[in-house]
Amino acid sequence: MLKLGDKLLFRRYRQANGFTLIELLVVISIIGVLVGLLLPAVQQAREAARRMSCSSNLRQVGLAIQNYHSAHKRLPPGYLATFDAVGNEYGPGWGWGSMILVELEQSSLMQQISFGLPIEHPSNAAARTTQISSFLCPSDTVKSPWNAATRDSMGNPGATICQVAASNYAGVFGIREPIGDGDGVLYRNSRLGMKDITDGTSTTMIVGERSQRWGEATWTGAVTGALLFPPPNSPALPHIEPSSSMVLGHTFEGAPNSQDLELNNFSSLHAAGGHMLFVDGHVHFLSASTDKFTFRALSTRAGAENLGDF
Repeated sequence: MLKLGDKLLFRRYRQANGFTLIELLVVISIIGVLVGLLLPAVQQAREAARRMSCSSNLRQVGLAIQNYHSAHKRLPPGYLATFDAVGNEYGPGWGWGSMILVELEQSSLMQQISFGLPIEHPSNAAARTTQISSFLCPSDTVKSPWNAATRDSMGNPGATICQVAASNYAGVFGIREPIGDGDGVLYRNSRLGMKDITDGTSTTMIVGERSQRWGEATWTGAVTGALLFPPPNSPALPHIEPSSSMVLGHTFEGAPNSQDLELNNFSSLHAAGGHMLFVDGHVHFLSASTDKFTFRALSTRAGAENLGDF
């Protein structure tokens, strides 16, 4: 049992070894400074990991395309559609991403698809809304599935045709708007082989990133009758785009994340650029400052452009 003198000594010991309010505030301030210094480094490390994962996804897609070519002696079509003399399309719309499902180890999903029927047919509902991780960039904030709908003249959504799973990767149509035949590798009903890539497979892009911040994309294909418009607060120019833009992109306006892009260009949530997959299977991160004419030249399969030291 403590005597009175011992209690006073113990009390003074506790007081001498406790924190004053000023000391506590100083410690909290130091911790705040350290957190402020460390947080950007942690965020940068996380983005670097996400960027690496995105590049890995595209390489996986590239390998699947290579294996598809080995099995079929041609590259997958950009998307499949019947059309009339003035260009009106009638489906079925299935795109290049749906063609390589077996090569992406998604055989069971591919078996669920009725390729002879349009994407929007009720029998394809389960398949068309299935999310595939290989088609997603970890840096992007994706709403999936999203509504493929009609649009009025102002771009406002009309009737929803169907829902489709999202993708952050679109096929390279070429320089022009992705309608009909393109000067790139993937376009409507394309049936190209490696021999048709006369510009060289290592300098011809086939797939690139598209952030849902700029505009939606899907691995399924082009839903007949659907129209696209930039989502709210999108950096993309406010243009209405055809359903082919759901699965294809073009390069006229410039490199990923450069100024004045349309929703059917290439874009990403990575800082200052985006990943592009080339026909030979390698992935290259192209800066937003990439020369516009160089970027266009990389999108054509037989343009014979001089790319210098690219």
